[in-house]
Amino acid sequence: MKIYLGADHRGFSLKEALKRALIRDGYGVEDVGAFVQDPNDDYPDFAYAVAQKVAKTPEENRGVLICGSGMGMDVVANKVKGIRATVAYSKESAAHARTNDDINIITLAGDVLSFDEAVKITDVFLKTPFSNEERHLRRLEKITKIEEENFK
Repeated sequence: MKIYLGADHRGFSLKEALKRALIRDGYGVEDVGAFVQDPNDDYPDFAYAVAQKVAKTPEENRGVLICGSGMGMDVVANKVKGIRATVAYSKESAAHARTNDDINIITLAGDVLSFDEAVKITDVFLKTPFSNEERHLRRLEKITKIEEENFK
């Protein structure tokens, strides 16, 4: 599994620290930016870049996006076909998102979460499998049909 990371200026410091922790833990990590802390950068650039990479092989790869609230990145990532992103605000929310919705990108709030919280949330996101329960598969199939109608 490869982990794609992206952050704007408000998530930059947390991304850099999280990247070091993921590499230390043995994950393959690709940072798609920002590469410097620039107060004039725009979160859509980084969210879109990560989402495109994850969408190529969403069964195998994951993304972690960090901006001030996590919300802007979430909106952008979900514009890419095959992406199911959500704002993860706790370990429990990350576990639920993986188990029930097979989320492949989480977005984190750099203005709110501590480094320790971000590491714990990301760890749960990366280690929690999708349940494959019939009701969740049925719901994901409906999402796929919606994508097919809207991404022609």
